[in-house]
Amino acid sequence: MGEQTVKNISKKIGFTPDIMKTIGEIDPSFLRIYHKCDEGILKDGALSVKVKTLMALASVAAQRCEPCVDSQMRNAINNGATKEEIVETLEVVFMTSGAPGVAMFRNALKQLKD
Repeated sequence: MGEQTVKNISKKIGFTPDIMKTIGEIDPSFLRIYHKCDEGILKDGALSVKVKTLMALASVAAQRCEPCVDSQMRNAINNGATKEEIVETLEVVFMTSGAPGVAMFRNALKQLKD
């Protein structure tokens, strides 16, 4: 299960975080817990999956993780986020994190052209 979870993470985000490989080797049970949490978050509830992915996009941009922004941008688009919704999310990042957070979008915005 642990190895499959790492493969699923890699497929979803477009790269394999080294920390996930390491955790998978040290404590595969943690990856099962991660998988359950990930599945639960990516379901419609009081908030739609689309809204949750936009929140995740804003969060990782504020944390200044450019590969994470690329991944969450892809995730938001795949879950139906529109260009306008993504731009408004970027505006929220600017208001809460300033220019450094917005700079994390430089490569991810190219996905809107595709």
